[in-house]
Amino acid sequence: MTTPVCPSASSAQFTRYVMAKGPALLRTARSLTADPCDAEDLLQTALAKTYLAWDRIDDHRALDGYVRRTLVNTRTSQWRRRRIEEYATAELPEPHSGAAAGPDEAERQAQRDALLRAIGRLPARQRAMVVLRYYEDMSEVQTAEALGVSVGTVKSAVSRALGRLREDPDVRPG
Repeated sequence: MTTPVCPSASSAQFTRYVMAKGPALLRTARSLTADPCDAEDLLQTALAKTYLAWDRIDDHRALDGYVRRTLVNTRTSQWRRRRIEEYATAELPEPHSGAAAGPDEAERQAQRDALLRAIGRLPARQRAMVVLRYYEDMSEVQTAEALGVSVGTVKSAVSRALGRLREDPDVRPG
């Protein structure tokens, strides 16, 4: 008879957490990777690590931060293991559903899509720093700690990334 990997973890609690927070965490993972399939793999790895550590997490109200940190750390480990250039595809990660949206919402969505595509074209480290700073609302210090770099590196990389985004012809100021 085999024992479960994490016998004292509450599978029901974990399942409820994943059902409630999964979509938001997947968006974060997609922001950290250029490929939607890689984002799903990244999230699954982070959730597997979270499941294994479920008993050791004292404050379950801090799970979002724990999983996001795991996402960033896992992605950083992937960068360090393999330095492969990533290329964004012309396809959007999710199909358009503009039937119910009015013209203003449609235009805002088109701007968001263009910005996400532009962010996807950034180099992996710059993309991660922009995502952590502006989508996850981390400070420069927190971003530097999460990625294992200096604050100066975060400042210069984010500055270069924002410059590239401003020059991107697909991104229109709103």
